[in-house]
Amino acid sequence: MKAIYMYGAGDVRTAEVPDPVISDPADAIIRVVRSCVCGSDLWPYAAMERSDEGQALGHEAVGVVEDTGAGVRGLKRGDLVVMPMFSTDGTCRFCREGVLSGCENVGFFGRQGWAGAQAEAVRVPYADATLMRVDADADDTLLTSLLTLSDVMATGHHAAVVAGVRPGHTVAVVGDGAVGLCGVIAARRLGAERIIMLGRHHSRTGLAVEFGATDVVPERGAEAGERVRELTGGTGAHAVLECVGTEESTSTAIEIARPGGGVGRVGVPHYPAVPQAMAAWVKNLRVGGGPAPVRFYLDELLPDVLSGAIRPGRVFDRAVGLDDVPDGYRAMAGRDALKVLITP
Repeated sequence: MKAIYMYGAGDVRTAEVPDPVISDPADAIIRVVRSCVCGSDLWPYAAMERSDEGQALGHEAVGVVEDTGAGVRGLKRGDLVVMPMFSTDGTCRFCREGVLSGCENVGFFGRQGWAGAQAEAVRVPYADATLMRVDADADDTLLTSLLTLSDVMATGHHAAVVAGVRPGHTVAVVGDGAVGLCGVIAARRLGAERIIMLGRHHSRTGLAVEFGATDVVPERGAEAGERVRELTGGTGAHAVLECVGTEESTSTAIEIARPGGGVGRVGVPHYPAVPQAMAAWVKNLRVGGGPAPVRFYLDELLPDVLSGAIRPGRVFDRAVGLDDVPDGYRAMAGRDALKVLITP
């Protein structure tokens, strides 16, 4: 089958690899019908060391079950499923507590030697606990929104939950990528009265406004902080969603949070320590976050996607087949595309 591998910075290729097979009774094989390139894939695309073996790519997928191990009880061949960005056993103490990234048997698709979903098919461990069956006939529009539930929509929601978004709140979203845009959807869905999007790409901030943002702040750094304080009467935002992962974006998030507020950090960190420790301490901020517990959130988010109440699939602005995925990476790295959809 065809699958996408990265062999070093800027070196993404479509490879021919063996078809996945059941290796454990809890496994399922899914035929991938939609996958995509994630903004987090661009970090290794910019800096990965050369590797002869390469790394399979892709942690977001919607697929159809092709085969199951003897121990799988809740899925059958032909089921449409959402595949979260990592597999979990569903039974360990951390899974029971909802901290799925801490699962004692966690497996991150497209990372650390694991198979990726930018492929024609993928093996999913702990299929009953990992995959979410979707009881719906999915057209192209619905499939793209279902795909966001595997990562970006769930991640935007996680940022809002961790930051403590409540009805009537003023929320600031740092970052106008796909996760930040989904964070706007999440903040609106949770009842935020005012949503300030910090971003400078007009096509993206325009979509943010359509999703529910009430204000756009294109400034960065200290100027961004001044502008947010102007918009909030000097207090800052009740909740800030940090959706980039750089030291500057995290520093800005802490700066623009009001005293007693919260910061939800979901951008993959690319700094050695969280900045602005003194400011966060003085302001009594709640600062937290991490990988979204996707499967934990699907029961809540899936009905809104199926009903059309939210349409996060609008973040996709380019589609490619597997043979053209290297072009998709170049487009996202060059800011010529927001988020690239893959249709195997």
